Amino acid sequence: MRKFGDLVKDIRVKKRMTLRTFCKLTQIDPGNWSKIERGILSPPKSREVLNQIACVLNIEKNSDEYNALFDYAAIGHIPIEITEQQILQKLPMFFRTARGEQPSEEELKSLIEIIRKDQNGVT
Repeated sequence: MRKFGDLVKDIRVKKRMTLRTFCKLTQIDPGNWSKIERGILSPPKSREVLNQIACVLNIEKNSDEYNALFDYAAIGHIPIEITEQQILQKLPMFFRTARGEQPSEEELKSLIEIIRKDQNGVT
């Protein structure tokens, strides 16, 4: 499953922004941010910080990238020990649906398969 740090790093690199420049613009410590990008530290929880990150990366509000930024930040705070990997992979679809977006047919089929396996006692 893709992680918050991977998402932000990919966008940052695609925009040809160095880690140091990104950190200077967001006023985030480069050492700590590097750990977030590598998945060692959890993503920021603050909507204000996440909005600042989106602004610095020129991510348009309510775009797919903007929503993914917030979705992956939220997923980054769910303890992995209490969830199954299959469920974590479906959370972005859940968040999109909660925002009123329709999941793709492939995503629905995959979710139905997980539910069927669970009902039959198969994990």
